[in-house]
Amino acid sequence: MESKAIISTKRLGFPWETRDPFLYCVHHLDDYPAGNAELGPAASLAGRDMGQDFDPREEWRMYHGEAVPGFPSHPHRGFETVTAVLKGLIDHSDSHGAAGRYGNGDVQWLTAGAGLQHAEMFPLLNTEGGNPLELFQIWLNLPAAGKFAKPYYTMLWAEDVPRFIHRDASGNATEANIIAGTIGRLAAVPPPPDSWAADPAHELAIWTITMEPHASWRMPAASPGVNRNLFFYRGSMVGIDGMEITADHSVQLYPEKEVMVQAGDDACSLLLLQGRPINEPVVQRGPFVMNTQEEIVAAFRDYRRDQFGGWPWSRNDPVHPRSRGRFATFANGDEVIR
Repeated sequence: MESKAIISTKRLGFPWETRDPFLYCVHHLDDYPAGNAELGPAASLAGRDMGQDFDPREEWRMYHGEAVPGFPSHPHRGFETVTAVLKGLIDHSDSHGAAGRYGNGDVQWLTAGAGLQHAEMFPLLNTEGGNPLELFQIWLNLPAAGKFAKPYYTMLWAEDVPRFIHRDASGNATEANIIAGTIGRLAAVPPPPDSWAADPAHELAIWTITMEPHASWRMPAASPGVNRNLFFYRGSMVGIDGMEITADHSVQLYPEKEVMVQAGDDACSLLLLQGRPINEPVVQRGPFVMNTQEEIVAAFRDYRRDQFGGWPWSRNDPVHPRSRGRFATFANGDEVIR
């Protein structure tokens, strides 16, 4: 059956391939063991490629962490990171003195802009049992006019993220957490002010979608010219416009068409990424995303000169005290406790 809503399908790799204005998406899923006194794993690290631990055959990874799993201090310039934590916790620290602990439905939206360093560590707080972690990190480009915006981050706390719920004629539920964009009258919490998402005309949307077995939902259309992709990452099968899609595939959609999405015999999970393309040259080298090679050279030069403000923490992989709950301390000294 030929679909009138699907442009193409593609097998998911690592990281997930995305389309303008997105740069890529990573789905981290780790079944961490009990934690030790240092908030790292109470398990042997023997045989791991420490500092480059990305082996997909393992149940959990240290990534670039040596004692605590995660990503010790590293720089960024020229884009944004959207970190949506479905399960588990992240400890944030950055070169502007900001810090936080967030997770279990929280989202951090960070505009790197002109440049900053940050660390994203995964503290294993539970010493009696497992510490599962699941998250998306999405890289969202900035246009040339925003490449040197002042670094800024917004917390979208789980309690504040709008949740769309639809029940079909059989009572089966579809739920979508609206990290960005709108569904009907439900609108996301505003993103950082310099984000490509800040202009509603760009129709940027990030939705995490879960569907009960056999649930069906007619996903509303967007506007022509918008890039729209669904990522099917959990479940056995989902029907999209009548076409059966197996797990671990992305589906590029015609944005101007409504599309019927139907879960199979088990529950399924999807991620939607949508936005009007920036349509500017993209030159990326490691943690820097600019428009020209000369700007990339300048980014490395500037980072070597002043480390994007230095690093105010005593270690490159800081974690917060075990007793701390969810919180965010911002560069201006303001603090939010959840």
